[in-house]
Amino acid sequence: MNENNVALVTGSATGVGRACALRLAEEGFDIVVNYSRSQAEAEETKALLEEEGASVLLIQCDVSDDAAVKSMIAEIESEWGRLDVLVNNAGTTEFIEHKDLDALSEATWDRIISVNLKGPFFCIRAATHLLRESEFGAVVNVSSTAGITGQGSSVAYCASKGGLNTMTKSLARALAPEIRVNSVCPGPIDSRWLKQVMTDEELSERTADFPIPRPAQPDDIADTVLYLALGTTLSTGQLLVVDGGRTM
Repeated sequence: MNENNVALVTGSATGVGRACALRLAEEGFDIVVNYSRSQAEAEETKALLEEEGASVLLIQCDVSDDAAVKSMIAEIESEWGRLDVLVNNAGTTEFIEHKDLDALSEATWDRIISVNLKGPFFCIRAATHLLRESEFGAVVNVSSTAGITGQGSSVAYCASKGGLNTMTKSLARALAPEIRVNSVCPGPIDSRWLKQVMTDEELSERTADFPIPRPAQPDDIADTVLYLALGTTLSTGQLLVVDGGRTM
């Protein structure tokens, strides 16, 4: 069995996932870097983690594929024999005007739900036996304020994150006390997702009237993930909002 604690961060090739992986590595974790298509970026993340002294297992896996997820967890068990923290960060969306219902195709709806809702469930289900063996088994789902407010990139995205928030509470009850399950719910993040549809100036304008008037950075979310994973042992089933006070 691996001597160091082990964390799996899905979708950790870039952005929030990479930031989460780096934070956990700084705490002495060895890291499983999961990616779906971004192999070059995943290799970059691996190199950054190794600079922090972490051992890294790089696994390509589409989290919406249940069989592939089971294979990923089996590889982690074979290589390292343990899993202490699971960060469900992998996600997808499309920017579709909410009023334009016809623009939201069934295929798009199914893909968003499959990655954002089924994917975390598949990962948790496959990893439960390993997380139960940990002294502090923890799951942190990277959700969104879209799942609380209904405001987000598309109706399907909001629905997927709302489902993830509810599933967080259901699984927190089901898996307690051995495994804690919590979610972080970011507001707008300065990320390549938002930069598809708005400039830096537009993002600054969008957040200018927030009580803390700036968008979140990936490190803001990573700090919160680290807190939920390691910093609080009496919290489970919670949705921790990180949005500059917008939704209070």
